[in-house]
Amino acid sequence: MNVAILEQKKQQVQEVAEKLKNSVSCVVIDPRGLTVHESTELRKQLHAEGIELKVIKNNISARAAKEAGYEELSDLFVGPSAIAFSPNDAVAPARIVFEFMKKHKKLQVKGGFIEKKVVSFDKLAEVAKLPNRDGMLSMLLSVLQAPLRNLAYAIKQIAEKDSSAEATE
Repeated sequence: MNVAILEQKKQQVQEVAEKLKNSVSCVVIDPRGLTVHESTELRKQLHAEGIELKVIKNNISARAAKEAGYEELSDLFVGPSAIAFSPNDAVAPARIVFEFMKKHKKLQVKGGFIEKKVVSFDKLAEVAKLPNRDGMLSMLLSVLQAPLRNLAYAIKQIAEKDSSAEATE
């Protein structure tokens, strides 16, 4: 094999391995059957959340997965494959891809990883049901605020009861 081509492939493996290492989650899909318009629509939805979708040769993806420490992931690279890399949000790729799958039955999810752990289709489907990061933070905030809100309401009720008792005297 030509030395220049070999070096180019090594560089591609390094780039994909870095993307995997820098991602908090990724989803591997089989895009067969999607039209160009549907693929573009999926890319736009992913890009809006800061997620990059790349179609990469299987041998490069498999080697990069092994190099990045995701050996189990390399088994998914059979047939056409695309990888959605998410550097920030662990839930977003699964949520977007599974939502997209509801409308476009041809799209298939092979698997992926979340927070450095390789997961199957079933686990990704569970994660896809979770709200996005902002939704989770607002839920957490409301849970943290509830005790203070209840305490303030109780104090207000006591104060109103005391002031109504003084007014009747």
